[in-house]
Amino acid sequence: MSAPQAGDIEVVAGSPTADELIAIVTVLTARLSDRPTGNKPVGLWADKGRLTRPQLSAGPGAWRASALPR
Repeated sequence: MSAPQAGDIEVVAGSPTADELIAIVTVLTARLSDRPTGNKPVGLWADKGRLTRPQLSAGPGAWRASALPR
Protein backbone atom coordinates (compact mmCIF):
# COMPACT_ATOMS: atom_id res chain seq x y z
CA MET A 1 0.00 0.00 0.00
CA SER A 2 1.36 3.43 -0.92
CA ALA A 3 1.66 6.39 1.44
CA PRO A 4 -1.35 8.74 1.60
CA GLN A 5 -1.14 11.69 -0.77
CA ALA A 6 -2.86 15.06 -0.74
CA GLY A 7 -6.55 14.53 -1.36
CA ASP A 8 -6.58 10.92 -0.09
CA ILE A 9 -8.95 9.89 2.70
CA GLU A 10 -7.66 7.46 5.29
CA VAL A 11 -9.88 5.52 7.68
CA VAL A 12 -8.06 5.44 11.03
CA ALA A 13 -10.67 3.64 13.15
CA GLY A 14 -13.55 1.28 12.51
CA SER A 15 -14.48 -0.52 9.33
CA PRO A 16 -16.95 1.50 7.26
CA THR A 17 -18.90 -0.15 4.49
CA ALA A 18 -18.52 0.87 0.87
CA ASP A 19 -21.84 2.75 1.05
CA GLU A 20 -20.67 4.74 4.08
CA LEU A 21 -17.43 5.68 2.32
CA ILE A 22 -19.35 6.77 -0.79
CA ALA A 23 -21.65 8.88 1.39
CA ILE A 24 -18.82 10.72 3.16
CA VAL A 25 -16.93 11.32 -0.09
CA THR A 26 -20.11 12.72 -1.66
CA VAL A 27 -20.71 15.05 1.28
CA LEU A 28 -17.11 16.27 1.34
CA THR A 29 -17.10 16.84 -2.41
CA ALA A 30 -20.32 18.84 -2.20
CA ARG A 31 -19.00 20.96 0.68
CA LEU A 32 -15.75 21.74 -1.13
CA SER A 33 -17.54 22.73 -4.33
CA ASP A 34 -19.82 25.16 -2.42
CA ARG A 35 -16.91 27.14 -0.94
CA PRO A 36 -16.55 30.73 -2.14
CA THR A 37 -13.56 31.35 -4.35
CA GLY A 38 -12.34 34.33 -2.33
CA ASN A 39 -12.09 36.56 -5.40
CA LYS A 40 -14.94 38.83 -4.34
CA PRO A 41 -14.19 42.55 -4.48
CA VAL A 42 -13.54 43.98 -1.04
CA GLY A 43 -15.62 46.97 -0.01
CA LEU A 44 -13.84 50.07 1.23
CA TRP A 45 -15.13 49.53 4.78
CA ALA A 46 -13.54 46.06 4.91
CA ASP A 47 -10.26 47.14 3.31
CA LYS A 48 -7.49 46.85 5.93
CA GLY A 49 -5.20 49.08 3.88
CA ARG A 50 -7.08 52.18 4.96
CA LEU A 51 -6.00 51.56 8.58
CA THR A 52 -2.32 51.99 7.78
CA ARG A 53 -0.75 55.39 7.93
CA PRO A 54 0.78 57.03 4.88
CA GLN A 55 4.49 56.89 4.21
CA LEU A 56 6.45 59.39 6.28
CA SER A 57 8.81 61.66 4.39
CA ALA A 58 11.90 63.34 5.73
CA GLY A 59 12.95 66.82 4.81
CA PRO A 60 12.36 70.48 5.57
CA GLY A 61 8.95 71.00 7.15
CA ALA A 62 8.22 67.25 7.49
CA TRP A 63 7.75 67.41 11.26
CA ARG A 64 5.21 70.23 10.97
CA ALA A 65 3.46 68.58 8.01
CA SER A 66 3.04 65.31 9.94
CA ALA A 67 0.58 66.98 12.33
CA LEU A 68 -1.42 68.83 9.68
CA PRO A 69 -4.75 67.35 8.55
CA ARG A 70 -4.73 65.62 5.20
